[in-house]
Formats: sequence, C-alpha cells, structure tokens
Amino acid sequence: MVALVRTVAYLGLEARSVEVQCSLAPGLPNFNIVGLADKAVGESKERVRAALASMGLALPPKRITINLSPADLPKEGSHYDLPVALAVLAAMGITDAEQLEDWVVVGELALDGRVAPSPGVLLAALHASEAEKGLICPAAQGAEAKWASDVPVLAAPDLVSLLNHLKGTAQLAEPDRGLVEEPAPFTDLKQVKGQETAKRALEIAAAGGHNLLMVGPPGAGKSLMASCLPGILPELTPAEALEVSMVQSVAGILEEGRISRARPFRAPHHSASMAALTGGGLRVKPGEVSLAHLGVLFLDELPEFQRAVLDSLRQPLETNKVDVARANAHVTFPANVQLIAAMNPCRCGHLGDPALACSRAPKCAADYQSKVSGPMLDRIDLHVEADPVSAADLALPPPAEGSAEVAARVAAARQRQTARKDETGVRTNAELQGDALDRFAAPDEDGRALLLQAATAMRLSARAYTRMLRVARTIADLAGAEQVGRIHVAEALSYRRQPPRA
Repeated sequence: MVALVRTVAYLGLEARSVEVQCSLAPGLPNFNIVGLADKAVGESKERVRAALASMGLALPPKRITINLSPADLPKEGSHYDLPVALAVLAAMGITDAEQLEDWVVVGELALDGRVAPSPGVLLAALHASEAEKGLICPAAQGAEAKWASDVPVLAAPDLVSLLNHLKGTAQLAEPDRGLVEEPAPFTDLKQVKGQETAKRALEIAAAGGHNLLMVGPPGAGKSLMASCLPGILPELTPAEALEVSMVQSVAGILEEGRISRARPFRAPHHSASMAALTGGGLRVKPGEVSLAHLGVLFLDELPEFQRAVLDSLRQPLETNKVDVARANAHVTFPANVQLIAAMNPCRCGHLGDPALACSRAPKCAADYQSKVSGPMLDRIDLHVEADPVSAADLALPPPAEGSAEVAARVAAARQRQTARKDETGVRTNAELQGDALDRFAAPDEDGRALLLQAATAMRLSARAYTRMLRVARTIADLAGAEQVGRIHVAEALSYRRQPPRA
C-alpha cells in the first residue's frame, strides 16, 4: 500500500506542492527517504521513529520507503517530519489515508511526539488556501496560519492530539488569528539639535522612499536622525504587512503570529557577511536587505563594510529583489528597501576642522571614501552633509517641530503618490520609471534647462539624472505642486554631492 500526504517546499517566497509518498514492502527492515532531500530531511526518519515510540508504536518490520515528489525539486528543512510521520501511519492503517488528502501538512517533530514550530507556515497556509485545502501545522503557529484568508487550520500540539482529532475522539480548537502589534516607541526629531538641512533631506527621503547618505564627523547626530525615520514613515497597508510577514515567516522570526503595521528597520553591523546581507547560506534564507523589504535598511559606518558586500547591494537597489543562484536551485527574495547610510568624511572623522584633522587631509578623505564604489554611490539619491554640533546648539531648547508634524507632511505626499498608483503602477516616487516618469516628473521649461545645465556641469550619469527627476517630483509633492518646477529641481540638485578624489 502507498499512502500520500501533501506538504510544501519553499523556494524564496514561493511554496511549491510536494507529495510525501510512503510505501511498506516486504523485505529486510529499512527506512529510506528519497527525493533530493537535504541532511535535515534525511534525519527526519530518526525523529519520526522516536516520536512513534513515545506513543507506544513501533515501525513495522518491513522496507519503508518515503519518496518526496517531484524528485528533482530540492527539499530543505525540518517541516517534513510531520507529513512523513502521517504518511507512515496512513500506510500502517492507523489513520485514514483518504482523510489526509484534504490537508497540507507542515511541522517538526520532537522525540517525545510534540509538534515543534518550523519556518514558513504562513507561506504554506497561503498555498493551502490557493489549493482549497486545509493546513495542519504546529500549535504555536496556528495564529500565524490564520492570517491566510479563511483556510481551515488544525494546530496540533503533539502527534497524539492530532491523531485523536482525525479519528474524531477529541477535537482540536480552531486557533485565533494573531494580533496586530502596536508600533514600538520611536525617537522623536525634537531630540535632534540643529541639522536643519539633514532633517529636510530625511523628510524628502521618507516622502518618496529615496536612498539617503549622511556624511559628517562623529557625534553630529547621523545615527540619531536615522533612528527618527520610523517615526515619520507611514504605516504599512494590510497587503504590505502580509507581504513583509511572509519574509519574516520564511526567516523564522514571526513570533506567535503577530503581524506589525510598522515598517521594518534593519541595522546590520559592518562586519556582516555577504550572505547575511543579501541572503544565501547552506540553507538559503533571506538576508537583511530582504528582511527590510518595504522598510529601511540602515548601514552605519558605510566604508567599514567589505567592498564586495556593499557592491552586492547594487543589484537589489536597482531591481528591488535578490536572486540567489545555486547549482540545484534559483531562489528570489523581495528587496524593495530604502537605504539610509551614514559615514565619517575620513578615517579620523574631522576633515573640516583644521584643529582636529590629521596630517594626511585631504588625501585621507579621498582614500577613505573611495572604499565605497562609484556605482554604489550613484544609486543613492540624496547626499547630505551633517555639520558638527556645538555646545551652544546643544544648550538650545528642543525645536518646535517634531516627528508628528513631519509625519503629517510625509503622509500627505505619500497620498499624492498613492493617487497616481493606478497610472504609474508603483508605490513611491523612488520607483518611477519609463512613461510614468516622463509624465509625472517632467519639469517645466525653466526646470528642464537647469537640470540639463547641471547634468553637464556635474557629469551626471543617466541613472543619476533619472534619480534627480524622482527627487524633484517628491519635493513638488511635499509642496503640493502639480508640476515639477525650477525650484524643486534646484533643491534636488543641491543634494547631489560629488565625493572628493585624490
């Protein structure tokens, strides 16, 4: 007899259907798992054997073969434990094989029969909903699975409870949908003394989803201003929150099914590897740039990152996705992020202060800033200088305008972009391109003349020229203007900084 149980394999944010086929045949007792399974899947047989033994069941003295079909699709992870156990029990006649046809099953088994959490349950639930099936998953992830439409969910705490439910002797309660998290407290812009130009650039970046680079000496408030950004960004829409939660589910960091409407804010250390930043590893997982999807990726001390690691971000910043290529699989993760970066002007950090600067200035600045490649800098829309903050500035009272006032202007600008979404097909001005860019970001005659003159003088690349149009469109949205004018182009150009060269 061959018993079938449905489960899924994860490729990026895609869940593909997998059939777990179990065959009991006469022969020497053996337990084999085939179908391009990795080490975690291969070890599943030992966890299944121990879980059944904890229930007082022994595997039959036969040749047990588990086939994971399709056989050419890589299978990774521990979520195959529960479907393998159910397939074996169905082949043994302990549970009804036909009853299992209506379910997609995921979950890891502990040695005592408990069903432990495994990453990707939300994706499995969405897949089950599309296939018009129910989902059997760990009890700890029932709240997460319930976010997927109205899919029937069996959240099992252990294998015994699941079998009793399937036999009708004891019913498992339907789990409730997870909670929506309250946003965490954020840093208010009132804490930033001075830095009016940098705060204006931060507002423009938030309004249009633009990338921003802040350059200034130590203690100028660059990291403080970056920490204020979540407080002025609009909340995620329900569809966006579900999209972000899918990435978190695959990464295994979606706790207790709680979904947040706050935009992700990720700040990896400069020692992060390429796999940690862009994704990959032995078992492919999303990196920091994907965990920041639809949110902010903050890179402090930008030149201290390995150059190869930084350059690996060039493709995601252009295409809004990460492609991780492997010999046996090609995985894609979303990476629509807003990059906020901060750096010192030179290694000592005091380039502009003759009393503190080192003896190698200004060559030290060129050497230090050249650690960041030109193509990488070309993908950053706004470049702003953060001036040193004096003791007199710190003694001043807090500014009258804080995050609430700035957030209101940002929300109004985002609403104008949302109103154009049906015609542009994009969420923010930072994504405008093609005909939509020509239609909505084309400046008037004076603005076009200024932009052409500046592009020639500053030797702007085609990419930089396009990004200046996008920034000018955002500045016009903040001002409530229908068309991009000369004043908007002039301000956009003021944020285009040329790095020093030796």
